[in-house]
Amino acid sequence: MLHTNGRRKIAFLTSIDPQDKRSWSGIFYQTAQALKRHCGEVVYCGPTSTTEKKRDQGLYKQPKLLLKKFARKYFVYDYHIIQAQQSAHAANQLFAQEYFDVIVAPASLMQVAFLETEIPIVIVEDGTFALLLNYYPQYSNLLQRSIRQVHAITERGIKKASALVYSSTWAADSAINDYHAEPKKVYVVPMCANFDNPPRADLVQHKKKSSSCKLLFVGVDWQRKGGEIAFETLLALEKRGIAAELVICGCVPPKQFVHRRMKVIPFLDKNDLKQYKELEQLYLEADFFLLPTRNECYGIVFCEASAYGLPAITTHTGGVPEVVRDGENGYVLPLEARGDAYADAISSLYLDEQRYAQLVKTSRAAYDQRLNWDAWGRAVDTIIADVLAQRVTLHDVAPTSSAVM
Repeated sequence: MLHTNGRRKIAFLTSIDPQDKRSWSGIFYQTAQALKRHCGEVVYCGPTSTTEKKRDQGLYKQPKLLLKKFARKYFVYDYHIIQAQQSAHAANQLFAQEYFDVIVAPASLMQVAFLETEIPIVIVEDGTFALLLNYYPQYSNLLQRSIRQVHAITERGIKKASALVYSSTWAADSAINDYHAEPKKVYVVPMCANFDNPPRADLVQHKKKSSSCKLLFVGVDWQRKGGEIAFETLLALEKRGIAAELVICGCVPPKQFVHRRMKVIPFLDKNDLKQYKELEQLYLEADFFLLPTRNECYGIVFCEASAYGLPAITTHTGGVPEVVRDGENGYVLPLEARGDAYADAISSLYLDEQRYAQLVKTSRAAYDQRLNWDAWGRAVDTIIADVLAQRVTLHDVAPTSSAVM
């Protein structure tokens, strides 16, 4: 069924501002834009207002501090049963008053878990709680009560969904194996670069390596993103006689990490056009994207690097190997690899002009073929069409009775 104007009417359900290009690496913003271009009319439906969010943060602030101080444990208040029920109550009221063909909910299992609606729900995620638990620092050392609640909300939300769209098979398999999701409603569609207007392919596919090997590191968490290993890589390249530069963008390294050929840019806001352009220039000028991340569900930054024909050198962890494919748009190294191993990988490519040039071309091709939001939008459009077709088929099946009147 379509809305009266001939286009699907899509409820975009999330508690996060979908117009903020910084939230969840820009995924909320970019998914909404892709849905508008390919899938239908999008209506933002954030069940938690700014006032409510601030109230909840204030309500939970003191218990969080006490838990941390005395119990050395943490509770994931963003996935609290009470919050999930309150969010669902607000959303239920909205959906009872306004017609929608489908609900698309990015990273919003908490909002979905207690919904009471017949509107089909499409969940968009890059991981599951089972994968995050004791993998990310913020999901480590949790109270057992919190673990049980998040598992319960996750399983309930997955069961409610008509379709589950994950960015990797790593995440999709967990939904099936850990939360008993029906395989037929689980899909894998890669997420994409958080840039509105990447350069034309012909402008980046013929880029030449710099006279000094320029490395770009983009991340907000120095430790989790492997900043120390990136610094080791800079030193190791110099030991090999290769002039190298390292640009750190998004965080400030600890004081001991200082080098005359290392530049630190603490923060760039993609919502600000001037800073957005500055970030783009960093991608254009770099020779390699270096991110020895310790834990990563996916990595939108790798898609961004590919958009600029920038080979990524990173880690075999989480969903990363599905974004960065060896020999296509970069290389993934073992988790235990340190600076010397990264320097070996980079130097062998940097010193081989033909091989480097080919990797630049295939990196951009990876973006054009599978790591752009139009490809995501077209894939999700097909998924939504299938979901709605199944719903129509179910409603068209006439009920039968075993009784003879």
